[in-house]
Amino acid sequence: MGQKTAVKRIRVVLRTGSIVFGLSAFALLLVPAVFNSWLGVTSTTELEWAMRMIGITLVALSGNMFSVSTRGRRGAVLLSGKVMLVAAFGLGVLTLMLPVQLNWFAIAYSLVGFGFSVAYALALFRK
Repeated sequence: MGQKTAVKRIRVVLRTGSIVFGLSAFALLLVPAVFNSWLGVTSTTELEWAMRMIGITLVALSGNMFSVSTRGRRGAVLLSGKVMLVAAFGLGVLTLMLPVQLNWFAIAYSLVGFGFSVAYALALFRK
C-alpha cells in the first residue's frame, strides 16, 4: 500500500513539474533574452542560442514527465521520481551558482527547483 500511495503522489508531482518546466521551455524558446535578463545574465546571441537549446530539451523533458505521470507503470514512475529528485535539486544549486549577483528571480527559480526536489522526496519516502 505504501508504494502505491508513493506512485500516486509522484504522478501528481511529475504532472505539475511538466507544466512548470513546459512554461520555462516556451519562455526559453520564445524570449531567451527576457529570461536571461530576469536571471541577471547579460544576453548575447550565443547565450540566447544556448538557452533555446535548453528550452527544446525542456520540451522533451516536460513531455516525458507528463507521459510517465499519466501512462507510466509503477517502476517507471518510481524511477522518474528518483531521477527528478536529483535533477530538481541540481537545478536549484546551479541557479544559485549563477556567475552574477543573485536577484529575486534567480532565487525564486532556485526555490522552484528545491521545492520540486522536496516534493519528490516527500512523495517517495513519506510513510
